[in-house]
Amino acid sequence: MKGDARATGVGAEAAEPPRHGHLRRRSGVATYFKLAASVIAVFAVSAAAVVAYAAVDLVRTVQQKPTVTLANEQILEGVPDIGAIDGGLSFLLVGSDKRPADGSFGDPDIDSAVLNDVTMLVHLAQDHSHVEVVSFPRDMLVSVPECPDPADSANTLPALFETPLNGVLQWGGLACVALTIEQLTGVTIPVGGVVEFEGVAALAEAVGGVEVCLADPVDDDRSGLHLAAGRHLITGYTALSFLRTRHGVGDGSDLGRIASQQTFLASLARTMQSSGTLGDPVKLYSIAKVILSNMQLSNALQNPVTLVAVARALQAVDLSRITFVQYPTVYDYALRYVSPSESAELVNLALQQDLPLAVNPDATTNASFGTIPDPTAPTPAPPPAVPPATEPGRGASVTPTPAPTPSVPPATVLPDDVTGLSADEVRCATANPG
Repeated sequence: MKGDARATGVGAEAAEPPRHGHLRRRSGVATYFKLAASVIAVFAVSAAAVVAYAAVDLVRTVQQKPTVTLANEQILEGVPDIGAIDGGLSFLLVGSDKRPADGSFGDPDIDSAVLNDVTMLVHLAQDHSHVEVVSFPRDMLVSVPECPDPADSANTLPALFETPLNGVLQWGGLACVALTIEQLTGVTIPVGGVVEFEGVAALAEAVGGVEVCLADPVDDDRSGLHLAAGRHLITGYTALSFLRTRHGVGDGSDLGRIASQQTFLASLARTMQSSGTLGDPVKLYSIAKVILSNMQLSNALQNPVTLVAVARALQAVDLSRITFVQYPTVYDYALRYVSPSESAELVNLALQQDLPLAVNPDATTNASFGTIPDPTAPTPAPPPAVPPATEPGRGASVTPTPAPTPSVPPATVLPDDVTGLSADEVRCATANPG
């Protein structure tokens, strides 16, 4: 079926039952090469004593999870290293609200609609000098291009117009979400993955917890988050509740939830780097195991070598150059949905040109859905003055020549209506006063 269609309730209010496509059976040759790739990957980061076990275990984990094909994953074919990908690597991360089968978050047959409540684009620069993480509001109205039908590869789903973003996952699967974000931003997306409730809790456990800051106490029965004001090391289902809470933070909207999610992700980035996780073979294996066990990854990420390469690249990026941005939007007349604002084009252009982004912290603080700087954080001391060196045999001082610094592209300074933060900023989520 081809053609155009006007979306009528492809969001949370009226979603069609999910459809699942048939997976191709992996051949013995493909399995062999997966195993070989895993051995190489683990050899690169681990001691030889655990190579065999880790490689086989990761391959077995990969084979147990369904996969999905993205339209532009072929750009990775024949590329020797992720640093050789022209324009950098863009990864689509989708968080599904599908409930676990054990009923821990409601009846999976009644409360689940398989909506992409979280949609993020992670862009790793080609020279690995900066990373941008762009969050797209779930209630943003978007145009959806024609997409392959995940239930029938011979069929094509029609295009949609002005439909809520969070209904696209159920409409056409991860591949359709990727095509939609590609059309919106002009960025090519070769890789991606979907994570569900259990995966978020497991990841927080695997890294040993993530510290978050609350400016006010939060009591939200809907998400199950009950925390006093101040800093908290959260893990497992508490971390999941923090990421899910919408009514308890900011202005009670999804925009407020995105703002608090960004504080969590910035703290996660600091944790991953400060604890040496990405450089520790044992910890890295644990993270890889959690990711492979709890995510549906696109084909190109089934190769553990690629996962390790991405982890190593992220490890080397300075925290101040990891920027979390909320895609700028404006509300419609009914204050129900949002649409991209004029500033969104600046975000798009920077991503297309592989340029870093810089957010005005005041914009985030002053937004009704924003976060505030941690009031307990100490003011950083100015760097100590370096005394001039004395030339041997003379009393006159000689100003030392500064060491050359690597060339870093200038950041695109975003307008005041674009909110976010860098990973080295500690910000606190505010409670919803309503």
